[in-house]
Amino acid sequence: MADAHAKPHHDYHLVDPSPWPLISSMAAVVMFIGAVIWMKGLFGLAAGTNWVFFIGLAIVLFAMFGWWSDVIKESKKGDHTPVVSIGLRYGMVLFIASEVMFFVAFFWMFFDMAIFNESRAIIPEVGNWMDTGKAWSTWPPKGVELLDPWSLPLLNTVILLLSGTTVTWAHHALQVGDRKAAKTGLLITVLLGVLFTGVQAYEYHHIIHEHLFFNENAANSKLYGSIFFMATGFHGFHVLVGTIFLAVCLLRLQLGQMTPQKHFGFEAAAWYWHFVDVVWLFLFAFVYVTFG
Repeated sequence: MADAHAKPHHDYHLVDPSPWPLISSMAAVVMFIGAVIWMKGLFGLAAGTNWVFFIGLAIVLFAMFGWWSDVIKESKKGDHTPVVSIGLRYGMVLFIASEVMFFVAFFWMFFDMAIFNESRAIIPEVGNWMDTGKAWSTWPPKGVELLDPWSLPLLNTVILLLSGTTVTWAHHALQVGDRKAAKTGLLITVLLGVLFTGVQAYEYHHIIHEHLFFNENAANSKLYGSIFFMATGFHGFHVLVGTIFLAVCLLRLQLGQMTPQKHFGFEAAAWYWHFVDVVWLFLFAFVYVTFG
């Protein structure tokens, strides 16, 4: 009698039942409800109550660790056949494409404000729209002190461009079997990612401390400040995620995992990091320099 549990003879991997998708989605709901409570208050909990958010965040991080650990175990068992590897690559490409469209929305909003501001001045000043025409009438905002693009933003541009070089060096070194150079290049990339986050945190502190972008005497300052923090803030979040992604790859290299023939986790992290680099170049060129 044939073994009912024998491994099927095909190139596809049928994933075992996993609790992580359900746990992740429930934890994300808790985390975002906690964010609302933290900012606005809800369910009788006062604004400023943050423990609900951090409980949700902790469960999300736990689920991420468990889910990605299972994927690594599948790879080590040989479940990632050449056909499955192609699917993983397609999945990563589609994910990055969705991230591109995510940032397209922010750039669309910014360009609409920066290029077509004069047409907004004809909006009728009625009801809740009283300040809209005035807010859109000039760009850059009059009366709002902007950040010098050739100081901290330029420094972060150099940091990210250098990190793109080092992650490429690390990837090439791993492809040719030079694990020592791969570890060195990847470590430098992670440190540069941490440095970028630190510089951006200092930049935000400077903006908030000096009350830039939110001058109450300039009606359109809130428009500029909102799109600036949304675009650069979400990019900073992506840098943080990419840094963690690369740090996990570095840990796996230290543990002797990944080979010149089998290292898609590192390859995906490098793709993601280059995407982050390109988005920053657009942010620097247009948000900081051209229309800043």
